[in-house]
Amino acid sequence: MDMLSYQNFGFEITCRDPKSRARLGRLKTPHGVIETPNYIFCGTKASIKNLSPAQMREAQTDIILSNTYHLMLQPGADLIAQMGGLHKFMNWDGPMLTDSGGFQVFSLGEGTMANEIKGSRKQENAGKQNLMQITEEGCVFRSYVDGRKIKLTPEGAMEIQRKLGADLLMQFDECTPYHVDKDYTARSMEMSMRWGDRCLAEFARHDDGAQAVYGIVQGGVYGDLRRISAEYTKDRPFFGTAIGGCLGGSDEEMRGVVESAAPYIHPERPVHFLGIGQLKDVFTFVRLGIDTFDCVIPTRLARHGAAFMKGRRGETINLKNACYRDDPSPLDERVPVAASREYSKAYIHHLLKANELLATQILAQHNVATINLLMREVRAAVVDGTLDQLEKEWLGY
Repeated sequence: MDMLSYQNFGFEITCRDPKSRARLGRLKTPHGVIETPNYIFCGTKASIKNLSPAQMREAQTDIILSNTYHLMLQPGADLIAQMGGLHKFMNWDGPMLTDSGGFQVFSLGEGTMANEIKGSRKQENAGKQNLMQITEEGCVFRSYVDGRKIKLTPEGAMEIQRKLGADLLMQFDECTPYHVDKDYTARSMEMSMRWGDRCLAEFARHDDGAQAVYGIVQGGVYGDLRRISAEYTKDRPFFGTAIGGCLGGSDEEMRGVVESAAPYIHPERPVHFLGIGQLKDVFTFVRLGIDTFDCVIPTRLARHGAAFMKGRRGETINLKNACYRDDPSPLDERVPVAASREYSKAYIHHLLKANELLATQILAQHNVATINLLMREVRAAVVDGTLDQLEKEWLGY
């Protein structure tokens, strides 16, 4: 395990911002090199919602992810392996990440849902019918597809991700929701650390240079626990570091989580922030040393009629609003895709009112392309020392 070399991977820091932890990097994988900071778009079930891989490339996307939990249930890791792995299965030839399934097991399985793990208290007492058991060995839950009982262990999560074939993998961990106390959070974190060692051992048994694994910093909203977990990941032969789990109930708590961990994670490894990615978050956490983000929000907003807009307070406009019924202007001519430049707001408003699927396709590609434009401009601003000015331009301050 100590000899993991990740010979087909690399991470080179090419520029540092003297005023913050912000940095530029080059993340090398067997399916290409990406510049960081960058954004990893969620293709949860081996599909970006409403967009083909060709449309993602047209929007200048560098890297995507898929979800272990959902794919293990449908169509199954063995079938995807039989089809040549995720890249071939979904016709994506660029870098790809898979998560370990832990977040979905504990958020969907407990009935607390993602927003409660990320911080909201609203679903604290929701039904807990799917997650049946958590033990040192792993967890047992019922499939939402067909109700069968499934056991997922750290070794199993690594095996499934190996079969899926993505470049970047995540260790298996328990994601604690916001309402649990510090004692439970500490015990959970310690178990996730033991699970991390088991993930590394299983990964090492099959390591052929095609994949690399990230350790995950847990510890909830407790700074001392985050430090312990961060130091754990630093001391183990993970390729990269991810910050996950409960991130608090406010922007301030979420920032505190990252600030607690940042000084203690491995300084030369890529750092990923799991499940976070509003425009304002990019600026906040790039300054704290985050290299990559992932979030469902670009395509989810599109399905609700919303478009990211550079310079707009609140980050988005809602094309369902009546003020766009006769607006002839395009979404945003600054964004280099036809979805942003060639359809009027009035047309998109009409498509939404008529429940035409084309509306969400146009908005989804616009949102993806807008995020990619943001990341290119962020990288340029780190070099130029103009992040503060760029933030004002994007967030409309």
